[in-house]
Amino acid sequence: MMTITTPALLFPAISLLLLAYTNRFLVLAQLIRQLNNREGNQVRDLAKRQIENLRQRIVLIRSMQRWGVISFILCTLSMFTLFMQWDLAGQWFFGASLASLVLSLTVSLYEIQISCNAINIELESLEAADRQS
Repeated sequence: MMTITTPALLFPAISLLLLAYTNRFLVLAQLIRQLNNREGNQVRDLAKRQIENLRQRIVLIRSMQRWGVISFILCTLSMFTLFMQWDLAGQWFFGASLASLVLSLTVSLYEIQISCNAINIELESLEAADRQS
């Protein structure tokens, strides 16, 4: 039998995860602003690749946040149904919460891969500048 404390254990983890996702989003927004200031109206090929990379990462972070929030809501519903002693519903909501959390983390893993691609684009830019000088 599952108690209300089982889903309650997920609350801090999900909250910290959502905070980390928000921080990633804010860093991306800052990078986009810096790129815009740096490039202005003359956008180089490497910058165009970065823009596409950043756009894709924004979409992924939004998806990560969405699944994280859904997980949080389902976890809350699980606690509520367990509080009301609707054990089976509480277990189902908890299972759905865990599945949503796994989806969020899976999208996060993919976003990290794309983030590494962005670093490689920056390295290409540095190498190109080094060759020109």
